[in-house]
Amino acid sequence: MQEQRPDYIVVEGPIGVGKTSLAQRLAESFGCDLLLEGADDNPFLERFYRNPREGALPTQLFFLLQRAQQMQALRQADMFQPVRVADFLIEKDRLFAQLTLDEQEYRLYDQVYSHLTLDAPSPDLVIYLQAPVEVLLKRIHKRARPHERSIDAAYLERLSEGYMRFFYDYEAAPLLIVNAEHIDLVNSDEDYQALLEQVHRVRRGRHYFNPMPVSL
Repeated sequence: MQEQRPDYIVVEGPIGVGKTSLAQRLAESFGCDLLLEGADDNPFLERFYRNPREGALPTQLFFLLQRAQQMQALRQADMFQPVRVADFLIEKDRLFAQLTLDEQEYRLYDQVYSHLTLDAPSPDLVIYLQAPVEVLLKRIHKRARPHERSIDAAYLERLSEGYMRFFYDYEAAPLLIVNAEHIDLVNSDEDYQALLEQVHRVRRGRHYFNPMPVSL
């Protein structure tokens, strides 16, 4: 299993699905570098959640520039590092931009995007976590981050649909689609080990992991 692990793993999914927590646990298991999107470093994020129309453009431009720097650093890092784990795909930045920006703002965003060097390495595996909106809301409320208090079900519904459209035709890397509704990948060793087995098995194509709740 040590020899079969992917060299570059990306965990993706909508807000509240648990992608950062899973990425952290995978990095601990593999003893490797962890690359996080750094949402808490974005000074415009709280403004966006308070007033999306006012804060959308600076929020997206900050994330875009931040991710461009992260990809550059990743390319320049020690290429002999055996494994890296990230909690974002650079391509998903457009997903959020299309969701939150108006036509003129998106045109400006697209101009900035086209002038950046986004030479991101291709993942060896993308793990796409899914969960119903009510589950996402419950997890968001549980972690109680101040800037996320105004996130509502309508926004999460649009975001989840955007992710489903994005991954429907995704073929840039092997893809493991995980139904995370009934599993706890942070606190349950059993759930995590079951997922880890799937990670070691995926080599190419599209795969599904749909664990069902245990009947009492």
